[in-house]
Amino acid sequence: GKKEPSLVVSPTSVLFNWQAEAKRFAPDLKILVYAGKNRSDLIKELDRADLVITTYGLVRRDIEILKDLQFNYIILDESQAIKNSNSQIAKAVRLLRAEHRLCLTGTPLENNVGELWSQMEFLNPKLLGSRAVFDRRFAKPIAQGDKKARDILKKMVTAFLLRRNKDDVAKEILGKMEHVILCPMTDEQARIYSRVRGHYRASILATIEKQGLNRSRVKILEGLLRLRQVANHPALIGEDSAGSGKMDNLITLIKEAISGGHKALVFSQFIKMLGLIRRSLDNAGIIYEYLDGRTPRARRKDRVRRFQDNEGIKLFLISLKAGGLGLNLTAADYVFLVDPWWNPAVELQAVDRTHRIGQDKKVFTCRFITAETVEEKVLALQEKKREMVSAILSGGQDMLRQLSREDLDLLFS
Repeated sequence: GKKEPSLVVSPTSVLFNWQAEAKRFAPDLKILVYAGKNRSDLIKELDRADLVITTYGLVRRDIEILKDLQFNYIILDESQAIKNSNSQIAKAVRLLRAEHRLCLTGTPLENNVGELWSQMEFLNPKLLGSRAVFDRRFAKPIAQGDKKARDILKKMVTAFLLRRNKDDVAKEILGKMEHVILCPMTDEQARIYSRVRGHYRASILATIEKQGLNRSRVKILEGLLRLRQVANHPALIGEDSAGSGKMDNLITLIKEAISGGHKALVFSQFIKMLGLIRRSLDNAGIIYEYLDGRTPRARRKDRVRRFQDNEGIKLFLISLKAGGLGLNLTAADYVFLVDPWWNPAVELQAVDRTHRIGQDKKVFTCRFITAETVEEKVLALQEKKREMVSAILSGGQDMLRQLSREDLDLLFS
């Protein structure tokens, strides 16, 4: 008979990444994303799926339903999310039923060995004793520097640990230094996106009916621009109070890169978006350099030099139009492309700022794409029609000559 489905529980920010990567590496699996408003309907479909993907928040909220289901594997991604054994989420995942359990994390211990107990209690209940026994036998002695207690604990858990550091897998990731970060929209952002899309879809179709595809190009470009702005941050079209899923992800990754001792370049083609990013960085107390088309040439050199030479400045925000040419920024080993430019040559130029002679580090490029928006759809088109895409948002008029009615339906769907 068919095996029960397996369940992946991940942070909200990587839910779509799991979906995309599962499609890529295991195209034959039937995948179900358990999220959104109609979850009660999805429950009925669970047993037809091979892989169910959901978030920690939804497991906590729906645990009364989920605890009665049987899974094959349960995989907790970024399992430090359950490090506090008394938290609602840690209690919830311990109620889930599965044949096999896995935890994936880069930081199994952030503050104390109690966090390890919480994850082991999910994986192998009772292996390390009750929490009280564990604290008496291990946590307290280890906190006081007791090496013997630490060695015994290490022996007990080693059999259940598979550890891989970056160098073990570096050979495989060397060529794969590009990551697409798929960002879910916030609820308010999704509502605004849907409204803007509806408005332009209707008016573009009406214009095409009246004047034909060719003479509707101004309207089409305007519609695409507005959708791209909302995908970045609704504040770009004046909706200041709505949040942005992409902004949340970007700031999280910036903080991670900086705390790991890295330097990063942040590119956007919208100066207003860079302004919003600056505001978030100022609030977080993060120091950065900034450059856009209005920065005088003489100042540019100073800013580049400060970024290159000053250990305390980990971040350089650059507007795409300004930053493409003639900047040598080899101190950076991370490049964050906040919004996709559908002109691959321009994009390469930005990444090449770091790949200069003198670069002795591997460079990671992260592209931020807002899921279920025009950004993700253009990515799909990009595979199909590279030339069209390269023109699409350099405001290119040529792209409109190559846009079919079906392509438009896709972009505004």
